[in-house]
Amino acid sequence: MSKTEEPQCIYRNSNEPVEVRVRDLLSRMMLREKLGQMTQIERSVANPSAIRDLCIGSVLSGGGSAPFDGASATDWADMVDSFQKAAIQSRLGVPILYATDAVHGHNNVYGATIFPHNIGLGATRKNVIACAKHFIGDGGTDRGINEGNTILSFDELERNHMEPYLECLSQGVSTIMASYSSWNGRKLHSDYFLLTCILKGKLGFKGFVISDWEGIDRLSQPHGSNYHYCISASINAGVDMVMVPFRYNEFMDALVYLVESGEIPMSRIDDAVERILRVKFVAGLFEHPFTDRSLLDMVGCKMHRKLAQEAVRKSLVLLKNGKDPAKPLLPFDRKAQRILVAGRHADDLGLQCGGWSITWQGSSGRITTGTTILDGIKEAVGDETEVIYEECPSPATFVGQGFSFAIVIVGEATYVESMGDNSELTIPFNGIDMVNLVADRVPTLVILISGRPLVLEPWLLERMEALVAAWLPGSEGRGVADVIFGDYDFEGLLPMSWPRMVDQLPLNKGDQSYDPLFPLGFGLRTK
Repeated sequence: MSKTEEPQCIYRNSNEPVEVRVRDLLSRMMLREKLGQMTQIERSVANPSAIRDLCIGSVLSGGGSAPFDGASATDWADMVDSFQKAAIQSRLGVPILYATDAVHGHNNVYGATIFPHNIGLGATRKNVIACAKHFIGDGGTDRGINEGNTILSFDELERNHMEPYLECLSQGVSTIMASYSSWNGRKLHSDYFLLTCILKGKLGFKGFVISDWEGIDRLSQPHGSNYHYCISASINAGVDMVMVPFRYNEFMDALVYLVESGEIPMSRIDDAVERILRVKFVAGLFEHPFTDRSLLDMVGCKMHRKLAQEAVRKSLVLLKNGKDPAKPLLPFDRKAQRILVAGRHADDLGLQCGGWSITWQGSSGRITTGTTILDGIKEAVGDETEVIYEECPSPATFVGQGFSFAIVIVGEATYVESMGDNSELTIPFNGIDMVNLVADRVPTLVILISGRPLVLEPWLLERMEALVAAWLPGSEGRGVADVIFGDYDFEGLLPMSWPRMVDQLPLNKGDQSYDPLFPLGFGLRTK
């Protein structure tokens, strides 16, 4: 009889309190098994022997890291279950946490519903663990640079950036990821005050803190050059699990040395592993380690797409409606004779979904299943209405057409992280020229597809009749048509202040010189 089968293994008894199970399992673990639990490795280097023999705590898929191109939900479940089988064959049978960046739906899986905001879907409902990120202040870095420096007093940091985490904690979030960024020059991955004193101490967080992808490597220059320091500084600061993700043997050997030499106290290791095990027990992984195959057919199902469509409707923000507010352009008449729809973003599912969609950076084109905004417009109008689509209209487009109105859809390319760093924030792809051309000839609604506010020059804003911020709506573009044709009213309110120019950034309500183009919480209605 193996140790994991012995009746006295309290941690195997689901009727025992979680804390009792955690302490029992921890007491049975050898040092390397504990350190294995603190290690997260990438799917591409994961193999059954490593997971089993090293007691690896977590396996993840980085952006676009699928079992193979076009892999179905079943293929993903097969992969996860193969890793899990190896984990439960380890000496103590501790299951892995499988991690993926489900940033807006299970966006790595072809055919899954892609939402306009952070809603995670998996092949199971009960064992999904949320990760709040990136703690803290990465949205307030100087000049908005990814992995930059947030220059604020603690009071300002707490006032402007802490509230979302308080909400997540109140909802029972289990894991929190440290930010690549710095606070007043100190990397968050090595900030003991914020990770331990504030998050775990003052806020009482009982889950575990995880690093970002090679996040600890960034504590030395060149990245990872002083790996022992990177590991020691981050673990001692309060990082519990490290997203290694590739050189896990080197990481674990170094961590063993640091513990045995006393640079990282055993009490810190035990605290980290307790937190990780607590999350696994609460999630029910020991009782239900494998994927729930009964739910596979629901991935990308009609119910999920309707929910995503509703999310699109509710996220749209109406910023302008009529040059004269007494004569609004919206909602549109669906029985109009002829409508011009313009711009590459009107009929491009990839641009509509943005980054973290099938691949890490995202891409243009019909990358998955769904409806574009143009598809939605064509479905919404009456049978007698002619919809003419021009990706790049010219003056000749308007000759003899007599358009009732135009819908110009412009926005950004796909990006994530540092690829999105932009010191200008103007509308790309000649979007400004297109808006100017069309709005000079036809009453025009401009729909912005972007992951952030873009700079709108006063003369350009004056040209357009109406303006909608649609953000990155995901795979269900018909949700946009639902609102602009009046089936539903606008509900969205700006979740941030919209600057007049990039020199105003960062821009927060309450700043002494607060003068946005549109203030925090702004949003018009049509009814």
